[in-house]
Amino acid sequence: MAVQEKLYTAEDVWELSHQNTGERYELTKGVLVEMSPTGDTHGVVTNWLAFLVTGFVDAHDLGEVIAAETGFQLFNDPDTVRAADVAFISKDRLQPLTGKYYRIVPDFVVEVISPSESASDINDKLLEYFEAGVKLAWLVYSKSRTVHVYTAADQVQIYKSGDVLDSGDILPGFKLPVDDVFKKLRR
Repeated sequence: MAVQEKLYTAEDVWELSHQNTGERYELTKGVLVEMSPTGDTHGVVTNWLAFLVTGFVDAHDLGEVIAAETGFQLFNDPDTVRAADVAFISKDRLQPLTGKYYRIVPDFVVEVISPSESASDINDKLLEYFEAGVKLAWLVYSKSRTVHVYTAADQVQIYKSGDVLDSGDILPGFKLPVDDVFKKLRR
């Protein structure tokens, strides 16, 4: 949900997010978007996926996995800052840390979809990711236990129980059964 109509910058969002109010924000084309806290299902699935991807990336020295909704400044003027649930940047693209938002676009993002997210919001975020240069996106739907795999904003394949996710050239050799994505959920 948009909070105000003034165009904000990435620096404005950084300052707002560090005023100890507990509020979290993303920024899309200068428009401030307040993010509500997520629920337990979202947290469990996100943490588990971050663990699985990190283990593979570290074992193969492929780059860096970022979780905990860390900000990525995807565009400038007007600024867009998005925070994926899990993101991967290949080793050859890593840059020194700045202590603020990443100024590099991830190669791969995972978004665990919350019940409060509208289809329009999800679509907008997906379009921005691919316009910025993301190469692979997984949208994880815990309720239906499906994963929508995008290789472009308009190229999707839906995976369900019994299927195996494959990250292709982004994380060569990383394959994950869909059932394992939801392994930590208690019914």
